[in-house]
Amino acid sequence: QVQLVESGEGLVQAGGSLRLSCAASRSIFDYAMGWYRQAPGKERELVARITSNSMTNYADSVKGRFTISRDNAKNMAYLQMNSLKPEDTAVYYCNARWIALEVWGQGTLVTVSS
Repeated sequence: QVQLVESGEGLVQAGGSLRLSCAASRSIFDYAMGWYRQAPGKERELVARITSNSMTNYADSVKGRFTISRDNAKNMAYLQMNSLKPEDTAVYYCNARWIALEVWGQGTLVTVSS
């Protein structure tokens, strides 16, 4: 089973940028990869997803600001976050999904100060 490790945790000012990385322990070629986030006191929500054939979809709140990508050769997924807002503050989780199998990373904290 694939294991996921996120990196890119940081504190950034509003308007700034941050890039999150998700390293997989084996090939992600067949997996849909996603980024989710959970803010304090809120439920986990989908931020962005990229399918195995690189089709993407985004939460309305991040469209035009965030970009999800993948590099199958490196077993990596990324989330480029621009124009960050304080409401983007959350723990961000990487997710890999293949048929009925779903795997989560441990999460990485993003804090955006106003």
